[in-house]
Amino acid sequence: MTEKSNVYFTDFRTEFPENLQQKLTRLLKTAGMDTIDFDGKYAAIKMHFGEPGNLAYLRPNWAKTVADFIRERGGKPFLTDCNTLYVGGRKNALDHLDSANLNGFLPATTGCQILIADGLKGSDEAVVPVEGGEYVKEAKIGRAIMDADVFISLTHFKGHESTGFGGCLKNIGMGCGSRAGKMEQHSASKPAVDTETCVGCGTCERWCAHDAIHVGPEGKASVDQSKCVGCGRCLTHCPTDAVYALQDAPNDILNCKIAEYTKAVVAGRPCFHISLVCDVSPYCDCYAFNDAPIIPNVGMFASFDPIALDQACADAVNAQSPLPNAALADLHDCGHSHEDFFHHMFPETNWEVALDHGAKLGLGTRAYKLITI
Repeated sequence: MTEKSNVYFTDFRTEFPENLQQKLTRLLKTAGMDTIDFDGKYAAIKMHFGEPGNLAYLRPNWAKTVADFIRERGGKPFLTDCNTLYVGGRKNALDHLDSANLNGFLPATTGCQILIADGLKGSDEAVVPVEGGEYVKEAKIGRAIMDADVFISLTHFKGHESTGFGGCLKNIGMGCGSRAGKMEQHSASKPAVDTETCVGCGTCERWCAHDAIHVGPEGKASVDQSKCVGCGRCLTHCPTDAVYALQDAPNDILNCKIAEYTKAVVAGRPCFHISLVCDVSPYCDCYAFNDAPIIPNVGMFASFDPIALDQACADAVNAQSPLPNAALADLHDCGHSHEDFFHHMFPETNWEVALDHGAKLGLGTRAYKLITI
């Protein structure tokens, strides 16, 4: 019989004199986060700063609560994320920091600094072996994340069109990948070139270490798929974003790769995981917009086990009644049932694949004991 992992939960109800940030601190203490030796240690707090235009991301106040918890125990916390694969407000470190600042993430509001883990152009990565990996043998992780002594994930739990939901594993596995690492997870093939956008500058050709990309006589770059190894260097250095990754990995394989990247990030060091089930939008915070929440706010969850944490959050969401005037209500009007909100919103996804694969890798277990405080 599988031993159950403890997942700690508290709702968003408060009474004087305890506010929500203090309640989160109490949750972290009860869940055992203070058993981690933070003294003198660098502690990465991995979260999502929100794409500009999106208002569903976690407020900076939550990050400050976690950072203060670490600092009070002698640790050196920093907030971190990696640059995005797609073009937007977070594709390089400067834009990423501007976006974080715009959304309120500053030392004055969070109590710590921000480091974009994979550097200026998304190419500062550590190559990390994945023990037991079936799809990924070496994960490309943002270097600052791997340099940290302690790893903490702070996740906004929400829907996701490719993975069903964006939870703890998504925040860690996809979120900690460098731009090339994200390409490896999303793509079953090699990069391609948009000839309409390409200006023939030759930057990609100069950065390719495998002689796989050349600018032809017509002044456009092309990729020799037989020579390309999929390292993603051309993608990170193209000044016009003409080089792009084909996002053609089947969703089940994408979920498995996310689990394997998560294994690379957390293996061999103290880790702890926090997920807030609030403003549960149908889509990821990576979009420059957010739809209305699909369910009422549920609460705060914490665990040492990322698999059990995602399972508990998914169960909690699926136990709710859909909110009116939201995506789930639209589905209900079309005759859909709601045994699994995420699958009904995104029928081509199966979020259970990531949890099953993660459990197989030894990340944790889907069996959990929910402890309410």
